[in-house]
Amino acid sequence: MYEVTTITSFSGAHNLRDYKGKCENLHGHNWKIEATVCGENLDKTGMLLDFTELKKIVGGLLEGFDHQYLNKVKPFDKLNPTSEIMAKYIHDELKGRLLCEHPKLELSGIKITVWESDRQYAVYHE
Repeated sequence: MYEVTTITSFSGAHNLRDYKGKCENLHGHNWKIEATVCGENLDKTGMLLDFTELKKIVGGLLEGFDHQYLNKVKPFDKLNPTSEIMAKYIHDELKGRLLCEHPKLELSGIKITVWESDRQYAVYHE
């Protein structure tokens, strides 16, 4: 199994809805996002997916989040902006864009890790 990962970051603020604790208050993070795609087969150049392409797609997904109040940015205007929900959203969007832009790409999985801090993260993978 091959894995290709890109890591990117953005700064954003949020607060958790329906939560009792300090995170119900407005606060910010320097979020770090790890996006990993997995597959068994390489293309004719010997790549699963070009790092540059993965970075471009993930960057495009996140560009509207940087220096924003995430609770006002779709889809988090309706979804609670937890790290878990953010990981699932990024996963689903990345999967859709990869299927659209690279229909011949054969992936066996995608894993998204959303870091809130150096010691706390959430993961979603299929």
